[in-house]
Amino acid sequence: MEIEAPKKLFDKYKEKTLSHRYITNKHIEPLIQKLCGSVQVETIGKSVLGKPIYGLKMGTGKKRLLMWSQMHGNESTTTKALFDLLNTLLGDDPEVKAILGCFTLYMIPILNPDGAEAYTRVNANEVDLNRDAQDLTQPESKVLRTVFNTFKPHFCYNLHGQRTIFSAGKQRKSAIVSFLSPAQDKDCTVTANRKVSMEIIAVMNKALQKIIPDQVGVYDDAFNLNCVGDTFQSENVPTILFEAGHYPNDYAREKTRELIYISYLSSLDYIAKNEVTGQLFEPYFDIPENEKCFFDIIIRNALFGDVKKDVAIQFQERLIEAKIQFIPKVIEIGDLNGFFGHKELDAQGDEVKGATGELLKTDSENVFVMIKNEKTSLISE
Repeated sequence: MEIEAPKKLFDKYKEKTLSHRYITNKHIEPLIQKLCGSVQVETIGKSVLGKPIYGLKMGTGKKRLLMWSQMHGNESTTTKALFDLLNTLLGDDPEVKAILGCFTLYMIPILNPDGAEAYTRVNANEVDLNRDAQDLTQPESKVLRTVFNTFKPHFCYNLHGQRTIFSAGKQRKSAIVSFLSPAQDKDCTVTANRKVSMEIIAVMNKALQKIIPDQVGVYDDAFNLNCVGDTFQSENVPTILFEAGHYPNDYAREKTRELIYISYLSSLDYIAKNEVTGQLFEPYFDIPENEKCFFDIIIRNALFGDVKKDVAIQFQERLIEAKIQFIPKVIEIGDLNGFFGHKELDAQGDEVKGATGELLKTDSENVFVMIKNEKTSLISE
């Protein structure tokens, strides 16, 4: 599939009722109701607080793919892209219809509805579901495990979102999309099973390089059997971790959403048309590993006493009146050579003060700063 095809399909089928970062059951339930009749819709369980967890099944093909998003409730970009994909697969484009003839897809659009509503990583019991794959202490974890056991997927897509701190390698290139073929043993052996995941990731990376060159990363593959991806991989089901990251000035993650959608569609097209053996895995190792080289804002050359220092500011994501607000917080003051800001300001050797006239200090929250007696907003739209 040439890269222009999924871009055009995204424009055509983007689910316009979903936007920005706060996506909950309330947002997706009207869409799920519309799917009834076209998609097999099931309530597959309930969260700690009794919210329904939905399973969506479609397609008639022999290749079974399980996808789940918002295991971490505040990682919603991949959920938006799932509904864009659903719209596409239910459309009338012949090439896409062929995909459904090859696949049976099972999607869990929000695995952690309590965390989604509270906009937290953890569930209502403050458990990280992605560390509960072995103990299965939480109802949401048990739901996913039951679907895995009964659906018996040939492939798994574990859908997440990552912070703005990540770079693709040690360079001034943010990791806009990241992947991982999880390890399946403590030695991180490149098994035949992992090679299948790696081959699919290499295909997605090839597509994305045409849009965001040098801005795709991979996570290190340190083994942790408590993680869902490592568990499913260890049971010989090729599993891929997707991470939706930061595109410049895209704190709503709408451009990243399109890139995740392109990743979905390009990988489905590839798997549908090929027997993925893992023989073409080697380009996976050309993708740079994620590094933590970014802050949201760096103010360079700020004067503290007689010393010039850099100020690192990171946005704190807060749910306020059903919207996500980005609150700038000073997290480090010092020599930040080797780090980058998604936005950089130069104090040119002057003091930088908060809106009330105090010098900036670690842990302070400042919507505005004063640089050279000019008021500057730090808020990202």
